Amino acid sequence: MPKVQTPNVPPALDTSRALPSIFTRYGEALQFELRAALADRDGEVPPPLRYHMGWTSESGRPLADPEGQGKALRPTLCLFACEALGGDWRSALPAAAALEFIHNFSLVHDDIQDGDTERRHRRTLWVIWGQSKAVVAGVGMHCLAALALSRRRHSHTKALQASRLLVESSLAMIEGQCRDLSFEQRLDIGLDEYLEMVRLKTGALIRCSVETGALLASDNPAHVSAFAGYGAHLGRLFQIRDDVLGIWGVQQETGKPSGNDIRRRKKSFPIVFALERGSPAGKRRLAHIYKKETLQEPDVDEVLEILEDSGAPERAHQIISQEAELALDQLQEAPLTQSARGEAQELLDFLVARNF
Repeated sequence: MPKVQTPNVPPALDTSRALPSIFTRYGEALQFELRAALADRDGEVPPPLRYHMGWTSESGRPLADPEGQGKALRPTLCLFACEALGGDWRSALPAAAALEFIHNFSLVHDDIQDGDTERRHRRTLWVIWGQSKAVVAGVGMHCLAALALSRRRHSHTKALQASRLLVESSLAMIEGQCRDLSFEQRLDIGLDEYLEMVRLKTGALIRCSVETGALLASDNPAHVSAFAGYGAHLGRLFQIRDDVLGIWGVQQETGKPSGNDIRRRKKSFPIVFALERGSPAGKRRLAHIYKKETLQEPDVDEVLEILEDSGAPERAHQIISQEAELALDQLQEAPLTQSARGEAQELLDFLVARNF
C-alpha cells in the first residue's frame, strides 16, 4: 500500500472544529438561493443536478440531510467580501449562487475528463447517468448560474459588472482546464507554466468570488482591487493544498483514495516540482514511471519516495504559507473592522491546513 502521509506535508486540521464561522453564517440563506434556481423544474436535466448538489438520492428521493455537499468556498468568499466592506451580504446571494453553479459545472465535467468515480463520498454523476447525459447536465448547471444571477438585487450597472466578471472568469477557468488537459501528454512542464495554469483554472473563479462581493458592496476601486488581490493569492494557495491532498490526503477526509493523483499520472505541483528540481536520477525514474500506461502500487510507492527526496512536500508547504501571507497583505489598506480582519485570518488558517 502507498504511503498516505509524510512528516513534511502541511498538517491536517480537524475540520469538525476548525471550519470558519462564515461557512455556517451564510449557509442556510445560500442553500435557499441555490434551491430556488431549480424549484418547480422538471424534465431530464434537473434530477442529476439535484443529485450532484447533494439534495436527493440516486433514485431522486429528497434527502432530509443533504449528502456530499462541498464547502461552498466560492459563494462564501463572495458573501464575506460584501459584508466585510459594509454591504448587505444578502444582496450578494444571487451572485454567490451563480458562482457555486459555475464551480459545480466545472466539477461535473472534471469528473468525466478525469474518470473519477467518486466525489464527496458519493458516486459521480457520469457513473450513474452516463458520460453523454452528464456532459449535458453540466451545461445545464452553467445555465443555472445565469438564471441565479438574474435574480439581481443591485443596480443595472452593478449587475452588468458582476455578470462580466463571472463570464470572464468562467472563460479563464475553462482555458486553465484545457491547459491542464494538455499537460497529460507532456513531461516537460515548467513550474511557471504550471502556476499560470493554476491562476486560470482555480484562481480565476476564486478571485472572481471575492472581487464580485467587494464590487457589490463598494464603489471604491482600490477597495475592490484589494479584495481581488486577496482572492488571487487564495486561489494559488487553495490549488497547491489541493495538489498535496491529491497525493497525501486521507481517503476518509478527501473522498478519494490516497495517492489517487499519482495513479492517474496527474501533473500536479509536487510532480512538476520533482521533474524540474529533483535529482537527475529521480527525474529520470519519475519520467520513466509516468510514461507507463498503468501504474501499479509499487510504482506509487516509488513516486512517493522520489517526491520526498526532491523536497516537493516542503516546497509546497512553503508556497502555501507564502501565499497566505501575501493574501492578508492585500487587505492592509481595506477599511475592515477588527472582526472582519479576524475572519479573513481564520479563513486563511483553515485553507492552509484543510484536509478535505
